[in-house]
Amino acid sequence: MPTFSVVMASEARASIANEKRAALLQEYVGYIERVAPGEAGKLEAGEGETTQAVRRRLSAAAELLGRSLEVRRSGNAVYFWAQEGRRRGRPRKTAPAGQTSSQGGIAG
Repeated sequence: MPTFSVVMASEARASIANEKRAALLQEYVGYIERVAPGEAGKLEAGEGETTQAVRRRLSAAAELLGRSLEVRRSGNAVYFWAQEGRRRGRPRKTAPAGQTSSQGGIAG
């Protein structure tokens, strides 16, 4: 009979990555964790790397952490920071305080 346990999703994703990819992801997780709110990180592509590869690894590490990052490239550098709580598109309409959507605001 198998042994069952519950683990964090990030731990499961890191466990199934091959060793080289897992080591790279952990390196990039470390970069993300060192950047405090209100700060930005800067990574410069090393020899044989592209900024696209750096950007892709940052995004994968952020997903592993469950965080949203803003990532921008400029020349040979990649800048990243924590994404604010804003959403794209129109804001949702909210009902006035004390009123549910089923009440509709019309007195009968």
